[in-house]
Amino acid sequence: MPPVQRRNRLSRSRDFDAVYRQGRSVSTRFLTLYWFERDESIGAPRLGFAVPKAVGNAVVRNRIKRQLRDIVRVRLEAVPPSNDYVLVVRAGLPEAAEANGHEWLEARVDEVLGKASA
Repeated sequence: MPPVQRRNRLSRSRDFDAVYRQGRSVSTRFLTLYWFERDESIGAPRLGFAVPKAVGNAVVRNRIKRQLRDIVRVRLEAVPPSNDYVLVVRAGLPEAAEANGHEWLEARVDEVLGKASA
């Protein structure tokens, strides 16, 4: 499968800030999802990842981002196209994902997306 397209990524700090300030959020033990409906209704959903330094060193943070990007890419069709999302990783997720496997991590992402759509 192709990677998450650049047009589907949040990259600017002000975009992240808008999602945090004006958006809604849901949390699970390991993930927090913020989302915010953009003014323009056309286009594709945009997604950003926030992995704080408390989660681990750069290698650990980048690995978990790659895994999450891979998982979320196939779920992008199911989310409203006019939304921006920020997925925040909480401490302990990389270790738990390492111990429990990829399917477990997919289930955690589905869990937080399910709470957001409820």
